[in-house]
Amino acid sequence: MTLSSPADREGSRRAMERARRVLPGGVDSPVRAYRAVGGDPVVLARGSGALVWDVDGSEYIDYVCSYGPLILGHAHPRVVSAITEAAALGTSFGAPTEAEAALGECVVEAVPSIEMVRFVSSGTEATMSVLRLARAATGRDLILKFEGCYHGHADGLLVAAGSGAATLALPDSPGVPAAYAAQTLLARYNDLASVRAQFEAHRGAIAAIIVEPVAGNMGVVPPAEGFLEGLRAICDEDGALLVFDEVITGFRGSYGGAQATLGVTPDLTALGKIIGGGLPVGAYGGRRELMEQIAPSGAVYQAGTLSGNPLAMAAGRATLDTLREDLGQYDRLDALGARLAEGLTRAAEEAEVPLVVSRSGSTITPFFLDAAPTNYDEARLADTSMFARFHNAMLDRGIHLAPSQFETWFVSMAHDEALIDRTIEAAAESFRLVRHG
Repeated sequence: MTLSSPADREGSRRAMERARRVLPGGVDSPVRAYRAVGGDPVVLARGSGALVWDVDGSEYIDYVCSYGPLILGHAHPRVVSAITEAAALGTSFGAPTEAEAALGECVVEAVPSIEMVRFVSSGTEATMSVLRLARAATGRDLILKFEGCYHGHADGLLVAAGSGAATLALPDSPGVPAAYAAQTLLARYNDLASVRAQFEAHRGAIAAIIVEPVAGNMGVVPPAEGFLEGLRAICDEDGALLVFDEVITGFRGSYGGAQATLGVTPDLTALGKIIGGGLPVGAYGGRRELMEQIAPSGAVYQAGTLSGNPLAMAAGRATLDTLREDLGQYDRLDALGARLAEGLTRAAEEAEVPLVVSRSGSTITPFFLDAAPTNYDEARLADTSMFARFHNAMLDRGIHLAPSQFETWFVSMAHDEALIDRTIEAAAESFRLVRHG
């Protein structure tokens, strides 16, 4: 395979030097800074399908896909056309548009738990707002979350978060008041006993459990058999609400999200990423009697000038329409995810590198571990230094990965078997380098 090197990425290095003069760390989101893997990030200039190009003109097969929204791939013609047409009519109004209801109808039709939906501008806004509603609806203050599950950077949720926070060794952030963090209880993912212990210690005081139905921010960790069903039962017994954070999983493994596939229906759901087709978006929804407590129908206040932005609504509608019109694409996407996972596993075995690939449909995480993790503590045992060497070797071979052991790889519908096989070939070379270098 054609190799590149840091010297070939001189344009990216200069671009980062410029950025660091005006942006903290040169980035607008910490994981982009490559702190966990070393060196300078590639600075991207354009994307098409499953490929991206940096400012130096080097080509990469992309498995970041904007951390999940680009299920159709970069610059999908239908999405680009929808954005262009919407922009020509006006980029923002601060007033109702028909596009909001049109996308809302798609979401309500698809997601089992959602009878009404409210659009916001980010996943963080969605989770923050949905938990405000849960507290109002139950008259309780406490929220239970799981170690390693990331639900955005709102103060009350930035406690034992995974993903970028794990990479930076900052499970909590300075600036989060202790009194605020105390309103968040922690349990262990896939461990119902730890959940029951918290409910016994705080009976009648927990407003909601918030959970990623398939964990994606400690790396991909699927739910154990009976785990989500157990959460549903615990909430029902205590009068708490069950909230699914489907910002990553929504419309990813199936058109109705993880809840449609796994057969467990939450009370409330947070969405993002795919429903904006690559533009900033978030949403939360649930049963009508809960959602009608949101202002102006009810007293629970939440607002946003750019909520329901017409460009994001148009991009989301084009994406969801494309998915809905050929649901068989999900089977193909799952097959591509399986091909990649199996190929990486085989290549690591041949190179005698300890690796286990955790997969949920088209999302995967190769952990440098001997066994698949079931929770955050087990995920954190992964060899992050080995991942860093692997990441750099893959980048040199034209494979663009998220720069963290604890992030997810995303396969898009623009990937094909040839690109998957090129990735496996690059991984085989990289594993040998990691093992013997």
